[in-house]
Amino acid sequence: MVPSRPAGESSRRSPTWPSAASTVVGVIGDPISHSLSPLLHNAAFDVLGLDWVSVAFPVRAGATWAALTGMRALKIAGLSVTMPHKEEAYAAVDDTTEVARRLEVVSCVTLRDDRLVGDSIDGEGFLSNLRRAAHFDPRAKRCLVIGAGGAARAVTLALAEAGAAEVVVLNRTPKRAEVTATLAGDVGRVGTEADVSGSELIVQATPIGMTRGDGSASNELPLDPDALHAGQVVADLVYYPLETPLLRAAKAKGATPVGGLGMLVHQAALALQQWTGHDVPVEAMWAAAQTRAQH
Repeated sequence: MVPSRPAGESSRRSPTWPSAASTVVGVIGDPISHSLSPLLHNAAFDVLGLDWVSVAFPVRAGATWAALTGMRALKIAGLSVTMPHKEEAYAAVDDTTEVARRLEVVSCVTLRDDRLVGDSIDGEGFLSNLRRAAHFDPRAKRCLVIGAGGAARAVTLALAEAGAAEVVVLNRTPKRAEVTATLAGDVGRVGTEADVSGSELIVQATPIGMTRGDGSASNELPLDPDALHAGQVVADLVYYPLETPLLRAAKAKGATPVGGLGMLVHQAALALQQWTGHDVPVEAMWAAAQTRAQH
C-alpha cells in the first residue's frame, strides 16, 4: 500500500494537479474508454482529500505482462483489470489471494513492497450489491447463473461460499458450464432452462443485452421471460444500459430486478480499500455513477 498523501480541495482544483507527487491508480482493458472506474475512484479521492488520481489505460490483448511490468516501474499503486486481461493478469502477478487462485483470474492488482498482489473481487462486489439493492441473502437459496466466463465463475464461487443451497450453471457450451459448476462444490450442477422457474435468484453473467459499440440497443434475452415470476430476484451484471431487456422482463413479471451498476460501484470500493487502506465513501461513488449513467 502506498502512503496516502492529503491533497485538500484547493490542491485537487489546482491547474497543476495532478503532479509528479500524486499517487496514480487506474484500470486496464480493451476497450476501456467506456469504463466508469476512474470516475468512481476519483469521486472517492475528492471526498477523502487524497492526492491520488485514477485513469483508464487502454491495453491491447496480449500486452498484460508489459502493462503490469510498467505498473511496477512507474509505482502505480493499483490497477483494476477488465476484459480481456484477467487470466493473463493472474499469470503475471507475483502473489495471489486464495479466491484468485481458485478462479485463476485477477481483477484487482495492488503494488505492495514492489510486489504485485492479485485478487478477484468480482464475487464480493456482486454480493454487496445484491444485499444493498434487494436485501437478498443467498444462504439456503436456489440460485441460477447464466454464463461460464470469468464473471460467471466469480459469482458461482461467491454464491457457494455464501451458503447457497444450490448453484445451477446454464451455458450454451455444456462443458464450460460443467467446469464453472465445479467451483460450487457439492451444491453446483449444470442446468437447463427448466431450472429458471424454480430458482430464487437468477444471475445473468454474459454480455447479452449490453449496448453495442455503435450505441444501438439489443433486445436479446438469455431466457424465456415467461419462466420468471414474483418472488424471484433477477440480477443482470450488464450496467450499460441501466435497464436491460432482461430486467424489464423481470419487472413485468413481478420479480425484483437488480442492475449491474451497483456491482461496479462495490468492486471499485473494494479496490480502493485495498489500495489506500481507508474507509471508502461508497455513497459518493454511487452518486457519481448514477449521475454519469443517466446521461
